[in-house]
Order: sequence, then structure tokens, then C-alpha cells
Amino acid sequence: MKKYIIILFVLVASGLFFSCNDKLDLQMDGRITMDQVFNDYNRTRGYLNSCYGYCPAPGIERSSYTDEAEDADDMVAGSAFSMWYAGSLTASNYASYSADGGPWGSLYQGIRKCNVFLKKIRTSTAETTDDEKAGWTAQAHTLRALYYLQLAKRYGGVPIFTEPVETNHDFSRDKCAKFSDVVKLILADCDSALMAPATSTGFPWEIYENQNGIMTRAIPYSIKSQAITYAASPLWSDGTYTWADATAINKESLYQCLTHDYKLFNNTPVANAAQNAYTLYFITSSNDLRAVDKETIYQRGGTLAVWQNAGLPITGGMSNSGQCPTQDLVDSYEMANGEAPITGYADGDHLNPIINPASGYDPANPYVGRDPRFYGTVYYNGSPKSLIAPVSRDDIYNLDFITTSSVTQLTISKNSAGYYDIVTTGTDPHINLTPLTSSLNSPPSVTFTFEYTSSANVSPQLFFGPSITQARSTSPAVIPASSDWSTYSVDISTIVGTCNWGNVGDNIRFDLGGISGVKMKMKNLKIRVKSAPNTIETFAGGNCGISETSRTNTRTGYYLRKYNNYKSALSNNADGAVRLFRLAELYLNFAESAYQSNGPDAVISLGASLSMSARDAVNAIRARAGMPNFPAGMTKDAFEKKYRNERRVELAFEEHRFFDVRRWKILSETDKQVTGMKITKDALNNLSYTRIKLPRNCSSDKYLMYPIEQSEVDKITGATGVNWQNPGW
Repeated sequence: MKKYIIILFVLVASGLFFSCNDKLDLQMDGRITMDQVFNDYNRTRGYLNSCYGYCPAPGIERSSYTDEAEDADDMVAGSAFSMWYAGSLTASNYASYSADGGPWGSLYQGIRKCNVFLKKIRTSTAETTDDEKAGWTAQAHTLRALYYLQLAKRYGGVPIFTEPVETNHDFSRDKCAKFSDVVKLILADCDSALMAPATSTGFPWEIYENQNGIMTRAIPYSIKSQAITYAASPLWSDGTYTWADATAINKESLYQCLTHDYKLFNNTPVANAAQNAYTLYFITSSNDLRAVDKETIYQRGGTLAVWQNAGLPITGGMSNSGQCPTQDLVDSYEMANGEAPITGYADGDHLNPIINPASGYDPANPYVGRDPRFYGTVYYNGSPKSLIAPVSRDDIYNLDFITTSSVTQLTISKNSAGYYDIVTTGTDPHINLTPLTSSLNSPPSVTFTFEYTSSANVSPQLFFGPSITQARSTSPAVIPASSDWSTYSVDISTIVGTCNWGNVGDNIRFDLGGISGVKMKMKNLKIRVKSAPNTIETFAGGNCGISETSRTNTRTGYYLRKYNNYKSALSNNADGAVRLFRLAELYLNFAESAYQSNGPDAVISLGASLSMSARDAVNAIRARAGMPNFPAGMTKDAFEKKYRNERRVELAFEEHRFFDVRRWKILSETDKQVTGMKITKDALNNLSYTRIKLPRNCSSDKYLMYPIEQSEVDKITGATGVNWQNPGW
């Protein structure tokens, strides 16, 4: 049965049909063929460039779909997180509420582009050297392996295509490959890429000027390492690949990177830049030609804006507290002496922890003496916002009404007592305020404030500019009716920071709602610039207090610090980025397969004179963090428990946790619910700590894999007669 249908690998989010006819990969100018593209040097390079960009960029949002974080948007009806936590997902709506949408179509589009390139480059007559042609081919093989890895880790076994699919392709004969078969292709693609010469014009280890983001030799080694580790894991293991197979590949990948100048980032921060090397790494740019950052293997995606999208309420201009670290994650951080503070829980809700007496953990001072990575990952009650206490400032810029002009649909007069009497006379009453006579100081927190009485609720609007034609507006909260003098304040930090407002001559037009006949009194109009407090208070009623209803306050008693440079704010985003692959993961992948295949302490030769055990690999990670070694002589089960916790801590908020608990098949243990810490403060400033439960309904086995979008499944079923949908969906 041959059909022209829109199927899995050519359907993209826009719903447009991209034919697999070679000519349709071109700009449709009618003047060039695909053969002509691959007979020209620049066009061939251009087509290779078009093969990039289909891998979903990792982010911090996925942490809120795990036991790492509870998202502050859980209280927004219909949000991705309210739907996810309620378990209201179906195959039809999953893409709308998942961490990365439905990347199925996009990834297959990238695979199709790679397939076209790999076919056409074989017969290309473009004038290029053999090394360069081999290097281009290696990049395409690596990209195809990367795209299949991203598909398989989400969807499991998927259809395999290694040649461009023609328009007369017989879709009824297509089959869904096993996970291990996809991994077999991934490994083969990576090995093909690594056959290219390691020259500057071929497929090098180095990253050259203007080549950040281009595939290099370390990337296929990283892809192989992750793919084989997944293939040997409980969810995917079918006997094709053993832990011994995984160890063989992981040791080669680690060895090759270590012997080609990849190193764990271990730079000592300059004073007040970061708490430690681990913290500094995540706010250090990887786009430096590996001059400083020798740990990052591949970064897909740009810098974050944690300060704004997962920030602190005391940061001017933040919009959402976003991914709030859970108490479960906090419990996973060991004490600085290497002992686990919590060994388990006396109840299924994790509200009654079993404290390890050997750890030194004090429930009344729970954040003292923890793994240094904790302080670089989590903001907690009592932690400093910045490593340099801000200069205390409370600057006042007095404003007044301009009553001689620009008074529209209102009457205004100044009382002898110093306040203004205002009566609105139309549906668009507004008046200008006096321009600034001096520029605002650098604004951590900027508010417009005044005292007032009002006969009715007023819905104000503020226009900012030197003139109304250049103005930016904001509509703050309603000014409530009040017969007594009240204070009204609106945070204008965002306008100040993003619009560069606050210079000499800048002004505000004040619109007083849309109701005629409102009587108001106003006085003490001013702009107030204050420095934010440096100590974070997450207790109920604190400056960053826990809340069940506010998008800007934590759900769990914690905020995200990883990737957040305390210097970041409205006018300066210095936050870091998530790495897709970094050397620490290769150490951990080797440790995982090595303890499974050889035991925790067996020394394994990586190559030449370099040897290490599973325990040695983990200890390398811990040494950078300033944590003591794993003890020798651990049983396999004891090592596994401690290793999995180490992986959780080291790779927190890097998307690994989501996939790890699935491939280990422990999702039902980890994601039934998460917990937070509610702190209260009494009149004597004594703090009380109470664990709280945040229920989830997204831990059944169906959540082990993404569903294929139902519309795609219906097309596939119609073509093949086989239902390819993943279990439970």
C-alpha cells in the first residue's frame, strides 16, 4: 500500500507538510537543483548548517516535572504544571504541557536533513579537500546520532530511517525499532564520525574561532556514553547490551576526553564571585574556545534568566519564582563530612525523616554544614542573596503634578494643607507628573508611591517617557477606595530596567481610570529607590516567604540558585546556561557501568597508563566539590544507593533526573509526591520547621515514556495497521 501521507517524521508543529522530494529542501526560486547545491562549496556548507538546530535545548523547566522542584505556576489553572501534577495528560494534549513540547516531528525533520546530506555528499563535486569533506560527513553522522538519542530517551524504540524517504515510499512496511536497535544505529553513526581525520579542517577536538556549537570529536563520545548507559539500564535492557558493554564504551569515551585536555572545571573563584568552583562553573561562559571552561562538551541553548523566571521576590523585576527546589532534593545533600543527614522516612509522605545520628545534622539548624554544592544550588532561609552585601540605600525622588498643562478630563487644585483635590470629569482622566531633575541611581528596587483617599476604586495606568509618543505603559493593581489616608505603591523596576527610564527629563503620565465623578486626594508623590535586603527570609511573612497562591513566592521554602549570578538584574543578566554534555557526566556514566559490571573497587584500565575504579570516578567528582571520598569496601547495593544520590546532586537541574528515574524504573518511588519546608517565626524570633506535602499524580508507568501525538498515531495506524502508541497512552 503506497500512500502520500503526512506522517511522523515530516509533520512539524506548524502542521505544514514538508515533502521528502529533494528539491523541496531548497528555497523555491525555480532556478537550482539539489545536485547543483552539492556541486557548490558554499551551498554544500549551507545545507550542512541547515542540519543543525533540531535538538531540544535543555533547560531548568524540566526539573519541575521531577522530584527536584515544584513550579510556582502550579496554582495557575490550565498551566502545564497544574495539568501535569493533576495527571490530566493525554496523548492528544501531552505536547502542550510537557517540558519541550512534542519534539518528535522536529527531530525527524533534522534526521531527514542529515539523511539527504549524507547521501548527496557521497557524490558531491564541490571543490573541497578530502579532510573537509570527511569532517562535514562526520558532523552529519554526529547530528543524526544526537537526534536519534533525543528521540529514544523520550519515546523508546522509534522508526529508523538512514536514507532520504522518497514521495513514493511505502509507509505500510515501516516498523518501530527496538530501543537497542536505535542505540546500535547511534553507536554506528558515532563510530563513522570518529573515522574522520582529527585535523583542523576535518573533525577536530578543538573549537575554533566562530565555531561554537559545531560538532567536534568529544560529542560523539558523549553520545555513545549516554546511549549505552541508557541501553543497559532496567527500563531499556533487553539483553542486547550488557553493563560490561557499557563499561567498554564508557571507559573509552572518558579516556579519549581526558587525554584530549578535557578537565573538570576547578578554578578558584575570585573574592565574592561564587562560593566555590562548582558554583562558578555554571555562571562561566562555555563560548571561550575551551580556554577556561574545559569541562563543557556541548552546550545547546543560550544563557538563562534565572533572576527573572525563577527568581527571588526581592529582586527587582522578577516575574516568577518558577522552579522551587523541593525538600526531597535538599535532603539528598550530604553533610560536609560525607554522611547522609536523612537515611529514610518513617512514613510514605516523607514528612517524618529518619535522622542519621552520625551525620551531625541538626533539625533546628538544617542548613548548616552541608555539601558545598547545596549552597551553590539552593537559596534557603537565612542564606545571603549576594556574596557582597549591597550598599544600604533608600533614595527618594519627589514628584509633583503639572497643573498648568496636560490636564485632561479632571479638575485639580492644591489644598492649603499640601494635598491635591482631584475630581475626574470624563472617561479618560490623566495628568502629567513633573520630570526627573536628576537620574535615578542604579535600581535594585524602584517604586512609585503616594498617599491618597478615594471615593471609588480606580484602575490606574502609568505611561513612562519623555513624551507620550515614546511612552511605555503599565497597568498596576487597582487603587482601592478609601476614606482614610492610605499608601499606594507600584513596583516600576521592570520599566526602569528594560526601557532605560529614569534619566533627567523623564516623566510619567498618570491615568486615573475610566470613571467620571471620582473624588480623590493625593500627596507625597515620589519615586523610591531601595537596595534589596541581602538575607533571604523564606519563613511565612518573610521577604521571600512561602506561599500557596503567589507566582512570585516559593511553593517549597526554597529558590533556585544554580546558574544564578547574584549580580544579575534588570540591566545585567549574567546568569549561566545548562550544558547538554559535560565531562562530569562521563565520569558518572563510567562509574555506573563499572560498579555494575566489575564492582565498586575493581580498577579498570581506561587506556595506556590511565586506570580507575567506579569509586575513583565518583571521587573525582566529589573532590572538585570539596566532599570526602566514597569509602572503600562498599557492597554493590550500598554503592548504588550512594552513587544515585551523588548523580542527583551533581547533575541537579540539568534535565538528567527526569530521565534517570525512568531508566532506573523508580519513577513510582520518587514522583508520587514531593515535599517542602514551611518555616514559621514566633514573637521571640524562634523558628519552627514543618515539612509539607505537595501531591502529584504523574508517577504511573505510562509516564516512563512520552506518548506519540495521537494524531500521528492515527496516521501510522492507518498506514501500517499497527498501533505504535506507547504503553498506557
